[in-house]
Order: sequence, then structure tokens, then C-alpha cells
Amino acid sequence: MTTGADYWSTASFPAAGLRSLRLADGPHGLRIQDDENPDHLGLGRSLPATCFPPAVALASSWDPALVREVGQALGREARSHGVDVVLGPGMNIKRSPLCGRNFEYFSEDPLLSGLLAAAMVDGLQSEGVAACLKHFAANNQETDRQRVSADIDERTLREIYLRNFQIAIGEANPWSVMSAYNKINGVYASENRWLLTDLLRGGGTTTASSCRIGVRCTTQWKPSRPVPISGCPGAPRMTASASPKLPDGSTTRRWPASPSGSRCWPSGLHPTLGTPQSSTLISITS
Repeated sequence: MTTGADYWSTASFPAAGLRSLRLADGPHGLRIQDDENPDHLGLGRSLPATCFPPAVALASSWDPALVREVGQALGREARSHGVDVVLGPGMNIKRSPLCGRNFEYFSEDPLLSGLLAAAMVDGLQSEGVAACLKHFAANNQETDRQRVSADIDERTLREIYLRNFQIAIGEANPWSVMSAYNKINGVYASENRWLLTDLLRGGGTTTASSCRIGVRCTTQWKPSRPVPISGCPGAPRMTASASPKLPDGSTTRRWPASPSGSRCWPSGLHPTLGTPQSSTLISITS
């Protein structure tokens, strides 16, 4: 259950009444690939799909209602193709103009980014299709993204690089979240207990360690070394690690206190966001 039946589908578990879920890239146009010839770069043939404006253009409108409308349209199209989870919106902060994915991120401002991402999530999920916020967190460059460590002090991390995720989760209750490729202060996001368990859910570069800290579905791995590349869920043959003992099932925790003793999120903007709606979240590695 912690890997996929194939490149884009999760494994089913009929005994528990769980069917397979179909995932697809988005959110500016579905990328539904030929299951017999998938690739993580998107170079292979995909089904025709509507090309929606990317996040950089949508954010220039400053219009959450418009973004929600786009999310609804994307959700209807996803549902018509049998897609259960759209891997988006992308909402990392624009730190440098050199980032190759800036076009699919909303803004350099965490407030605008968070509110517009929430609108996209709300639109998608109003059509019964799960959104997947990405990439959690600090995936702000594409250069060497699978090895780079984003070294960020705690206040900056909380007020800029995590604040937008906090807003989107609190406002729209997304059904899934994707962890980032990069390290944060020396620890891969997909293996970061503080990030994924203490902060995001109350609950990798390796499947076992990722599962131990709260990840519920793994990506594909490079055969030579367990570094996440792209695509989810990935095939069972990619997962060679021994299955770890599953977590105890707890789902709701308070946001942890900062070293100063205060709660980790500033409370002035959205005072209701002290407790995450983590009971509906799953974690998906990038």
C-alpha cells in the first residue's frame, strides 16, 4: 500500500474496500500518459487536454474567484478521465527568477500564494477530485533540486516558506500534500519528521524511513540510489526496502511550539489556523 500498482495508480486493497486511485499531473492542464510508456519528464505522448493559464498568470489577476473557477473546470475534466488526484497546485515561493518552475508557482508573497492556492484547491475538490499541494517545502529552485539543501532559519521558514501552505491548508482543507525533492537544513523533505509529522500531519529518500515519519505513498526511485525523481505512485519493483512498522494511526496534533515557546505560526492573519485539519491529509513524496 505504500507504493503504486503502476506509474500513475495506487494499489487497491479490496479486503478493506479500497480501490485504486488514478493520479495525474496538473494543474494547468492534465497530463494523462499512456500507461504502457510513461515517463517522468512528460516527453511521451499524452491525451489531449485543456491548456489553462499557469499560476503566474492567474496570480496576476489577484482574483480568487477566477482561480476557483479554473479549479472547477480542471476538476470536471479530471473526473471525465477517471482521475482521482490532480498533482497540484504548485505553490512554492518565488525566491529567484532563475527557478525553472516559477511559471507554475503563484507568487513571491506567501499571503497571495496561500489564498490563491486555497481557491484552486476548493475548485478542484468541489468536483470530487483531490488536490495535492506541492512541493512541501522550500522547493524554490530547480538547479540540483534533488541534492540541494535549502538552509533557512526558523523564523524565515515559518513566515515565508511555510506560511502559504498554512493558509491554503487552513482555508481549503486539501486532501493530499506532496513533499519536496530538496533537503531542508540538511534533511530531505520526504524524511523530515519535524516537517511532515510534527508540523504537517501530527502526521524519503528511502521508503522505510519515509513511512516511519508519516509518508503514505512513495514515488519512483532511481535504481542506483534512493533519490526521488518524479512521478507518483511508482511501481512496486522500485521499492526494495523492508516494510516498516506502520504509525499508530494518530492524526491530529497541535502545531509545535517554537524555541521561544510561542506557536510556530503567527496568529494575526488567520487566528483559526492553530490546529491543522490533518485527519484528511495524506503525504505523497515527490
